[in-house]
Amino acid sequence: MNGPVAAPQVTHHNHSVCVDEALETAETLCDERGARLTPLRRRVLELVWSSHRPIGAYDILGQMDDGKRKAAPPTVYRALDFLLEHGLVHRIESMNAYLGCNHPEQSHSGQFLICRDCGDVTELDDGDIREALRRKGGALGFDVRSQTVELVGYCANCRGS
Repeated sequence: MNGPVAAPQVTHHNHSVCVDEALETAETLCDERGARLTPLRRRVLELVWSSHRPIGAYDILGQMDDGKRKAAPPTVYRALDFLLEHGLVHRIESMNAYLGCNHPEQSHSGQFLICRDCGDVTELDDGDIREALRRKGGALGFDVRSQTVELVGYCANCRGS
């Protein structure tokens, strides 16, 4: 991506269509990559996308109880590791939570705007920020391999703008 890209602030949308599109994109990408999106991995991805807000692994685990058998924590973490590896989700370190990726078809490093008040997270992918961090790291002899930037503040809704 070349410039800043943010998830649009959407006030009304058909959430089930949004989740279905994310799952369809994941199926397509996994097929193209020769990766297997198992029913469990698909369900975990569906739960991550279900609210458009970061969700913790134990919250996912709690929602996976189908009344028949309960999923074990390692199973959920393995599914999340797979989704991370394939760029289908991001891990928001400061929240110890996961968020669906808006553009998993492109390899990118994320910058995230996290609202301290409502908890909304907006993903950016600004090449200028990414390159500035690589350049500054390189000037210090550091070889940057991946980066995640989390900025905490207040979104436009919570600021009353």
